[in-house]
Amino acid sequence: MSKCELIELKDLTEPCGPSGRRQRQHRGPRGQMGRAGVGHDFHPYSHTHLTWCDQCGEFIWGIYKQSLRCANCSYTCHHRCRLFIQLDCSTDGSLLPDEEDFSVDSLETDTNVDELIHSGKQELTPSEIQHKIKEYNAQINSNLYMVANKDGSYTGFIKVHFQLVRPISLPPAENSCSTQEEDQQGQRMKRRTSFYLPKDAAKHLHISSQTQVREVIEALLNKFTVVDNPAKFALFERSERHSQVYMRKLPDDERPLHLRLCAGPSEKVLTLILKENETGEVNWDAFSLPECATFCES
Repeated sequence: MSKCELIELKDLTEPCGPSGRRQRQHRGPRGQMGRAGVGHDFHPYSHTHLTWCDQCGEFIWGIYKQSLRCANCSYTCHHRCRLFIQLDCSTDGSLLPDEEDFSVDSLETDTNVDELIHSGKQELTPSEIQHKIKEYNAQINSNLYMVANKDGSYTGFIKVHFQLVRPISLPPAENSCSTQEEDQQGQRMKRRTSFYLPKDAAKHLHISSQTQVREVIEALLNKFTVVDNPAKFALFERSERHSQVYMRKLPDDERPLHLRLCAGPSEKVLTLILKENETGEVNWDAFSLPECATFCES
């Protein structure tokens, strides 16, 4: 990052499974493959957008039924990766929480995706920023204040909720005792540790008014050493107006702290949510020229 280096993360909830622990892929002795994941119901699936394999992490190329997707948990993979999946389906009976799910999605009654919301485009003068910061700080019941700087910028906290349906992947634990045969197997199939995040997971980030959406996403992934491509994720703005719920995907250059200041501290007015980037839009900047050529040939 250049001038947007102020990104600090504060723990709110530790990412874990419904039973209080992370549900990781099963490993056999000496890093060998363990038992196959259970509960999945895979079917051929055609994507209207570019996506990634949840098993190996590579792009899924093609146009028609180029992958398999679980009808229960949306786990998506190459046809060739199906036999290597060890992560159980998140909707398997043994993994379901006992309590009712009160995620944000379950509360939405009328959603308008990508509805135009003008708060992100609202430009403020230095005096207006000072006034809004004073109003904001007077409304919060914690020490998560916004602070104005002499150069006209300001710093503060945003809360990001995780609503990821598909699993996230971490790098494997280093194994100094791996054999040459295991190293060759690792080259053919990348070893990753995957688990599902609970829908109520959230993190606080301390950022500046110049920090952009893409930097927030990358900071979250780096914090938890997530090896998935950042383009797999998107930050959404959820708001309620006139008894309707609006969901908008934020562009990469949007400034989340500016949105928070304009909306005030109420999460009913504005909530920031990290979700899979499956809106049908293609971010061609995330691909190299050879990758684009491969897609066009598929």
